[in-house]
Amino acid sequence: MKLPLQILSNRVQWLVSLRWIVCLGVILVVWVSSWVLKVVSHPMPLYIIVGAMLVYNSIFAWFGRRRTPRGSKLDRNIILQIALDQIALILLLYFSGVHYNPFIFYFVFHLIIASLLLPGRAPYYLAGLASVLVGLFLVAGYLGVMPENNTVLEQDTFMIAESQLKLDEIYMFGFFIAFSTTLWITVYFTSSINNYMHQMQAVMRQKEKMLGIGQLVAGIAHQISNPLDGVQNCLQTIGKSVNGDPHLHKYVTMMNEALERIERTAKRVQFFARPRGLELQDTDVNKAVEAVMDLLGQTSKHGVSVRTNLGNIPLVWGDTFTLQEVIFNLCTNALTVMPEGGELTLSTFVPERPALAQFKRVTVEVTDTGSGIRPEHLDKIFEPFFTTRQNEGGTGLGLALCRMLISEMGGDIEVESQLGEGTTFRIILNTAESAYIKEKELV
Repeated sequence: MKLPLQILSNRVQWLVSLRWIVCLGVILVVWVSSWVLKVVSHPMPLYIIVGAMLVYNSIFAWFGRRRTPRGSKLDRNIILQIALDQIALILLLYFSGVHYNPFIFYFVFHLIIASLLLPGRAPYYLAGLASVLVGLFLVAGYLGVMPENNTVLEQDTFMIAESQLKLDEIYMFGFFIAFSTTLWITVYFTSSINNYMHQMQAVMRQKEKMLGIGQLVAGIAHQISNPLDGVQNCLQTIGKSVNGDPHLHKYVTMMNEALERIERTAKRVQFFARPRGLELQDTDVNKAVEAVMDLLGQTSKHGVSVRTNLGNIPLVWGDTFTLQEVIFNLCTNALTVMPEGGELTLSTFVPERPALAQFKRVTVEVTDTGSGIRPEHLDKIFEPFFTTRQNEGGTGLGLALCRMLISEMGGDIEVESQLGEGTTFRIILNTAESAYIKEKELV
């Protein structure tokens, strides 16, 4: 997942700052090795490599202060920096003249940084570059073309047979495979953990938004409820004075019933928007569907026939009110995609249990004969704020909320659609019996 531009730019600047410290550390190590420990007799190539690092780091720092790159330019900037660091590291290892240099493992740090900063396959390309560089380094050691003037231990101090200085073919191959796979696995796990953390942050931000929206809706519902009480009192007074006129009394009764429905809806919205945990308990799915049907009887559009096919199903483990809200949301969405009429079908049944499934589950299907969903939109419809009905006032929150609520009940929600033929949303819930068994197993 791509980091925000400001955060990414800051981390690029951090990478430049970190390189200053690394260069200082390398200079210190080379100086101690050549002047104090006397184990490096010709440090000049190493100083030249560090000097090259200081030059290209100065260039990156200068360009970073002048203008912050954006988009793909920023990614290329990071790739170039890490690639140059890898080349500098392998040259430092080569000119140190040591076949088994432990600093070779520093390649892992470059790839961790790349996995944190770069999206997609870019870290894997850098892992491939590191593998090639390490392979060339090992081959150079095997062929004996490493510089002989920078041996860590003098020949007269620690005599090693010439045949033993060359890397054994099998060991070299095994070391290369182990080290390269370590680099690739490092990239994979770092990228996976990084992506997972960003996804969790996105979920937390979305839940905070939903909580804020819920509080706003609750406040609006409260503001509606107060004047409704006054209007209902006025209607009751008017109703007493028109008892002698059946025609007027009928209209007053209809108005009073409409106000009562508005009041019930406002209270339901207040209750729904109030921050609370789900009250999971034995839930009758068929009764939840029937309650939604009562509401649809007042809201269904002209020309849309609403049918039910309720099966003989067990109780599920869920929240009755929440389940009604989800089904009602799916039904209202279905009605909007059938402006010229159609058929809306609500079905409940126990699906055939897969071979590896331990418990039965209950399915609720909401099927319409509307325009369907485009294939490229199927993977996005549950994303918060994604909507294809901006002009009609769609917010893109309904389906995201439905998925979140069903997930909190331990269930799943799926969708199938054929463009021009219709759509089926499928809610899959655990039975109450399976919930009891799972709870006992946990205890």
